[in-house]
Amino acid sequence: MGKKTSTIPFNGTPEQEAELRKIIAAHKDDKGALMPVLQQAQGVYGYLPIEVQEIIATEMDIPLEKVYGVVTFYSQFSLNPKGKYTISVCLGTACYVKGSGDIFNKLSEVLGIKGGETTPDGKFSLVDCRCIGACGLAPVLTVNDDVYGRLTVDDVADILAKYND
Repeated sequence: MGKKTSTIPFNGTPEQEAELRKIIAAHKDDKGALMPVLQQAQGVYGYLPIEVQEIIATEMDIPLEKVYGVVTFYSQFSLNPKGKYTISVCLGTACYVKGSGDIFNKLSEVLGIKGGETTPDGKFSLVDCRCIGACGLAPVLTVNDDVYGRLTVDDVADILAKYND
């Protein structure tokens, strides 16, 4: 089972671990509690690194493979910390036929990360989505809550430059 580990070192605090253990203790006897525990754990840490999954597996007496399987199956969970700016490129049909795949690939190349990853400096995360409901502006991407439409590959550098703080 090839676990993907983050390129950013895990730096959980004792306070976060204490909160995680409290969450687990509250659900320990509920066999169907893995999802709520994972959701609350992600709320504490912002993501679910393998170190957090191991604590959950051990404390809830659930095989690590099962915990990892749930984390990687559901898109709401992340194995990597989120960057300060999450760039989400729409790869839905309308955007894709107008070139959003090329824009996604250009962002990946410029940032040096694949989809679902975060730059080593913690600044940018790159994800894809299926539709954000702005098909008339295709191709579209968002940076946190900012929406950019009618894009070309040449727009990538200018958009990234706006977030160089």
